Amino acid sequence: MIFRETKLSGAFIIEVQRLEDDRGFFGRSFCCNEFTEMGLNPDVAQCNISFNRDAGTLRGMHYQAAPHAEEKLVRCTRGGLYDVIVDLRRESPTFKQWIALELTEDNCRMLYIPKGFAHGFQALADNTEIFYQMSEFYHPESVCGVRWNDPVFGIQWPAKGQAILSDRDRNWPDYRD
Repeated sequence: MIFRETKLSGAFIIEVQRLEDDRGFFGRSFCCNEFTEMGLNPDVAQCNISFNRDAGTLRGMHYQAAPHAEEKLVRCTRGGLYDVIVDLRRESPTFKQWIALELTEDNCRMLYIPKGFAHGFQALADNTEIFYQMSEFYHPESVCGVRWNDPVFGIQWPAKGQAILSDRDRNWPDYRD
């Protein structure tokens, strides 16, 4: 695996190092030892799948608050998505900054998201599927979010006018420090 730290400290783009031949390729998508060597949490408490029937579907921006804060490893297994994270760590020099990248079934890239980040995505293709590895179990009482279009963050989404949202994601309150 190839680890590339983003401008947001602790967040990594991870690429599969492909061993290719006439049949296709083989590559590792997770290795506890490599994650530990990079200083990343290798714990996996649960894995989730998000299936998105329509392009334009937007989910986010979600996180779990302490004491159930979680790291996530996100990969697109079908279709494509515009994946976004926002640094909500008050002590961080990149507090309230965001990055986005395209994850597709073809590029096999993954995004490692540390604790203290909100995460969301917009499906770029119909029938997009995302696979998550989570370091913490789901705790509904710890679920939090920030609104996808909150002006504090100024996230640029690819299809603003076409976004398909849940009521919860549409109605997160304005962010306050």
